[in-house]
Amino acid sequence: MIPSAPLAESIRPTTLDNYVGQQHLAAKGAVLRELIEKGMIPSMILWGSPGIGKTTLAHIISQTADRPFFSLSAINVVKEVLEIIQKANPNLLQLILFSQLPSLNQIYQLPYILFRCFW
Repeated sequence: MIPSAPLAESIRPTTLDNYVGQQHLAAKGAVLRELIEKGMIPSMILWGSPGIGKTTLAHIISQTADRPFFSLSAINVVKEVLEIIQKANPNLLQLILFSQLPSLNQIYQLPYILFRCFW
């Protein structure tokens, strides 16, 4: 635990066993959990109100699957995604969390960027 971390960060769950909520996805035997534990992480959008655990779940997925994790704000997404992709290991799945996705003033850019960079 980092002493200067905010309280919410210092008590954030770090495993699926400690994650509260979405038990139909995260409980033992649930489909998403099985995929995560096998390292077969599907593309997904975690949607919901602030503070319900989307970022926490993304961190847990990253740690469980032993994959790099990048958290971006949608406000600077174009530049940041391109930088991450340029640095990325092409043989390793990357986890990218886009927070504030509805904030994109040109939402059409995201599919274009992902298509251009990953295919």
